[in-house]
Amino acid sequence: MTASDQQTKPDDHATFAHVSRGYYPTFVALFTATLLISNICATKGVAFFADSSLTIGPLQILPVITDGGFFLFPLAYILGDVLSEVYGFKSTRRAIYLGFGALILAAFCFWLLIELPSADFYENQEALRSVVGVYPRLLLAGLAGYFVGQMLNSVTLVLIKERTKEKHLWARLIGSTIVGEFADTLIFCSIAAGAIGISTWSDFVNYVIVGFLWKTLVEVLVMPITYRVIAYVKKREPTYQL
Repeated sequence: MTASDQQTKPDDHATFAHVSRGYYPTFVALFTATLLISNICATKGVAFFADSSLTIGPLQILPVITDGGFFLFPLAYILGDVLSEVYGFKSTRRAIYLGFGALILAAFCFWLLIELPSADFYENQEALRSVVGVYPRLLLAGLAGYFVGQMLNSVTLVLIKERTKEKHLWARLIGSTIVGEFADTLIFCSIAAGAIGISTWSDFVNYVIVGFLWKTLVEVLVMPITYRVIAYVKKREPTYQL
C-alpha cells in the first residue's frame, strides 16, 4: 500500500459534522422557545386590580388589562438585542425567520392536534381547544406584531451602533426597544384585542399603553444583566472583533 493510499483510506470511525463553537445557535434556540411559549400564554386575557376603577380623562388606569404573555415576551426582545448587538442584522434576521417559521409550524400542529379524533377516554378536548386552538385572528396578530417589531428592533439597534460603535450600549438597547416594542404592541393589540375579549376603547388604550410600558420597563430593569451577557458573548465569540 502506497503512502497516498494510506492518506485516502477512510477512517474507521463514523463521520459527523462539526457543531459551531459560537453562541449563536443557543441564542436562536432560546429566542424561538420564548416566542412559542409566550404566544400560547398570550391567549389569556389578564386583569390586575380588577375590583378597582381609575380613569384620567379618556385613559383607564385601573384595572390594568394585559395578556398572559406579559411576563415572558420581553425576554424575546432582550435576546433579540443580544443577537443584533453581537451578530448584526443579517444573522438576527435569520433568527427572526426561524422564529416566524416555528410559530407557523406550532399553529399547524395545534390545529391538527385538535382535529384528530379523540379517544373515548379523553375528556379534555374543549379545554385543549381553548388553550392551544388556532384562532386565525390571534395567529395573524402574533405573526404580524412579532415580525414587524423584531425587524424594527434589530434595524434600529444596528443603525445606532453604526454611529456609536462600541459606545453607548444603553442607547442602543433602549432606543431599539422603544421602536420595536411599540410597533409590536400596537399591531398585536389592534388585531388581537377583540379575540381576547377587549371590546371598549378605554380597555384597548389601556392594553396598548400598559403592554408597551411594561415591556420597556423590563428592558430597563434587566439592562445590567443584558450588559453582562453581551460582554460575555463578545469576549468569547471567536469571530467577534472589537
